[in-house]
Amino acid sequence: MDLYQVLGVGRDAGLADIRRAYRRLARRCHPGVNPGDRDARARFDQVTAAFETLSDPERRRGYDNGVPEEPRPGTVSFGFEGFDFSVEVTAGQTASTFGDLFAGVLTRSVEQGGASAEEAGADLHSTLTVRFQDAMTGVDRYVAMTREVPCRTCGGSGTLAADPVTCGACQGRGQVRMARGHMVFTKPCDACRGAGELRDTSCRSCRGEGVEARAEGLHVHVPAGVDDGAQVRIPGRGHAGRRGGRPGDLVLSIRVEPHPLFRREGDDLHLVVPLALHEAALGAKVDIPTIDGAARLRVPPGTQSGQRLRLRERGAPSMRSGARGDLIVEVKLVLPALLDERSKELLREFGQINGESVRTGLWDDQM
Repeated sequence: MDLYQVLGVGRDAGLADIRRAYRRLARRCHPGVNPGDRDARARFDQVTAAFETLSDPERRRGYDNGVPEEPRPGTVSFGFEGFDFSVEVTAGQTASTFGDLFAGVLTRSVEQGGASAEEAGADLHSTLTVRFQDAMTGVDRYVAMTREVPCRTCGGSGTLAADPVTCGACQGRGQVRMARGHMVFTKPCDACRGAGELRDTSCRSCRGEGVEARAEGLHVHVPAGVDDGAQVRIPGRGHAGRRGGRPGDLVLSIRVEPHPLFRREGDDLHLVVPLALHEAALGAKVDIPTIDGAARLRVPPGTQSGQRLRLRERGAPSMRSGARGDLIVEVKLVLPALLDERSKELLREFGQINGESVRTGLWDDQM
């Protein structure tokens, strides 16, 4: 049987010509149009077989070279059993095209794959709490977790070798039939991948998933300058992929404990420093804490309560560049405790000399 003669095309016919010829002949010979006509049914089967071979470049090349064709897994054939070709084609935009009807089935065949398709592992999320000082300098921590790892019985494949048995899903045919509306499709069996027999069995230890839960620990490095709420991602240390798929990542959400003295804003640190009245008025050199140890702060004369002084590069290190932020010192005046009459007398004398000056001209524009 010459397949080109069956479709009525020349040997140099292109794919578009072969498709047009097939649609024309399939409509004419379809059993739904010729009920009870065995010759039309046989002719329709010939047309379908010819189209399946000549529309596939590799199968067509083998046919032209005289190579006997063997059934190949991965191909999807389809017929028009029960399809009503008498419906008029003037339905407008609501009519389904050949592409519309085939797209869903062909897409599902590709997406579903076989029962042993690989599946990437999920990310594993955990929270790690560190001290403020450790966040400034960096620290190594041990993280205990339970994650999915490749099954030790099957090595992560989900299957074990077994004696070949006939596939029950396709009854050894290697193909299964599925219907969509009036159309019947034939595609390779997913269970045996078109082989018609099963050469392996599902692993009982992992129930075919290829993974099992296991408790383990991991040493991780928390980089210097990590901020509260930051995330540290460790590639490949999440859940293992199913049936040999790639593993996910371990994502650590960092919680930094608050510090009793320092407050962080970006890479800058803020510190409130109490000053006595005479230190603020006359100026002073005050020892203050920093994350690197003590530092000496110069307070200029006449410093007011709430005024901010800046120490360059005494703040938190940046996780990206490593550059240090600043330490911003906010001055807070603290009045002395008046425990004796001499102190009170001196304060009264000071008030008589300077008390009114602090309000001079303050309300002149408001009265």
